[in-house]
Amino acid sequence: MPSAMEIYKLLPKKNCGECKSPTCLAFAMQLANQKVALAACPYVSPEAKATLEESGAPPIKLITFGPAEAPSKLGDETQLFRHDKTFYHPTVLGIIVDDAKGVLAMKAGIESAKSMSFERVGQMVRVDSVAIRHSTGNPADFLESVKLAASSGLSVVLMTEEPKLMAEALSLCAPGKPLLYRATPQNLDEMAAVAKGCGFPLVIGGAASIDELTQLSERAKKAGLADLVLEPVATSANLLLEDMTLVRRAAIRKKLRLLGFPTLSVLGSSNSDEAKAALGIMKYSSVVLMEELPREFVYPLLALRQNIFTDPQVPIQVKAGLYTVGEPNDKSPLLFTTNFSLTYFTVRADIEKSRVPVWLLVVDTDGQSVMTSFAAGKLTPEIVQKAMDTQKVKEKNSRNEIIIPGQVSRMSGKLGELTGMKIFVGPRESSGLPKMLKSLTA
Repeated sequence: MPSAMEIYKLLPKKNCGECKSPTCLAFAMQLANQKVALAACPYVSPEAKATLEESGAPPIKLITFGPAEAPSKLGDETQLFRHDKTFYHPTVLGIIVDDAKGVLAMKAGIESAKSMSFERVGQMVRVDSVAIRHSTGNPADFLESVKLAASSGLSVVLMTEEPKLMAEALSLCAPGKPLLYRATPQNLDEMAAVAKGCGFPLVIGGAASIDELTQLSERAKKAGLADLVLEPVATSANLLLEDMTLVRRAAIRKKLRLLGFPTLSVLGSSNSDEAKAALGIMKYSSVVLMEELPREFVYPLLALRQNIFTDPQVPIQVKAGLYTVGEPNDKSPLLFTTNFSLTYFTVRADIEKSRVPVWLLVVDTDGQSVMTSFAAGKLTPEIVQKAMDTQKVKEKNSRNEIIIPGQVSRMSGKLGELTGMKIFVGPRESSGLPKMLKSLTA
């Protein structure tokens, strides 16, 4: 974002007040601090508007593709390291199906990609995309698979360097918005014409170096394309790390607009490619496309992505309240834990192993774990008592006993005084809960 004085020089200097600021300088200061929108000034010239929008845009352009109801978002990032602020758009993970294997294998690959999802700490994580690739197979198989992928609910990547086949495939994707892969130094003009005609984002790659990739980006922009995705050279893990880092630094630190676009990595199915997929998630690949891989490899990748793209300043939380595990009655055991998602789901899973119906009180600790919240004063006997009163625990449970986490055994005396309940100190690790619950209900 330019400074207030740089913005002021481009404003009409009427001091009309129609923007709700007393002067144009005051408006420029508000704009520099991102507290108002440029549209609030009715007299800014088209030239100044274009200049300010360009200079104030995120260093990495936001690109979207996929179904309208659930599009995949790429780019719009502002940081090199997530602890500086956060990363906004998780890496899109896609499975490649190739027409060299025949249409039946391609259909099976699409169905496999659709089914790769699971719940983790209260969130659904899944494969986002399917890439339909034309290599040595029948173009008719490619087109039939494109049509099937378009109705899969996944974001579609069309992988062919033949402009005519790409144009034919586009007609089968409506109303979705596929990502077009790819333009190279050899076919850039033809692929740019296809992308410009449909308005869909285009991947540019096949360059021998970052400098050549920059030149390709410049050619594409001169051809009238605004939505690009870059594919740097990545023949090895160390080159992937080096190239992705160079592109990201050039975009964010040096404000190089020609490299200010999301990035993409296409990987195979070897052991080295599995490592590169993890590296791509951690170091700046906006899209990672992989050959068909077993679930036991894809699922850890999905978990890694969830960890990397969780805001480090905002812990994953569940809603505080009184939960049932199984079908408890008024004589069932009562426990409490915090609303940190990982704590809650770990405790709940261990309770479920006991097959004992239980009341589980989840206390609001701003998403912190048991020991962290206890040390920070966010988990005290008074807070637990207030949570019990709010949830009307004693109206639902007449056992008059509560099991507390073993790590906060020191609060047992005070909590007993406040609630009038018998306190049982639970195990330090929730894995010991099944044994304890069975002994209490035997």
